[in-house]
Amino acid sequence: QVQLVESGGGLVQPGGSLRLSCAASGSIFNIVRMGWYRQAPGKQRELVATIINGIMFTYADSVKGRFTISRDNAKNTVYLQMDSLKPEDTAVYYCNFYARTANYWGQGTQVTVSS
Repeated sequence: QVQLVESGGGLVQPGGSLRLSCAASGSIFNIVRMGWYRQAPGKQRELVATIINGIMFTYADSVKGRFTISRDNAKNTVYLQMDSLKPEDTAVYYCNFYARTANYWGQGTQVTVSS
C-alpha cells in the first residue's frame, strides 16, 4: 500500500518561511493532480494549491503570491514553499495525490504561525 509521507511543518514567526515536502513511499501511476490542503481548528478542509496534469497550477486566493507548489517527478514528491507566513495560515496541512485509479492522502503536518 503506497503511503504519502509529509515533512517540514513546525512553528514559525509571522513573516517567516517553511517548506513542506510530501513523498510517496512507492510508485503511483497516472497521477492527475497533486496538491496541498489545510484544515484549521473548527474549519473545513480547504484547498491551498494544486498541480493539474503537471502543467496547470492553482492557488487559493489567500496564498497567491506567498506560496509556491512544485513537484519532482523522479522522486514522486510534491513541495509547498510558504513565504510571508501569517497567523491565519496556522493549520494542519495535508498533501494529496489524485490518480485515475486511487486517491491518496498524507497524514498531515502541523504548521503554526505565532510570535
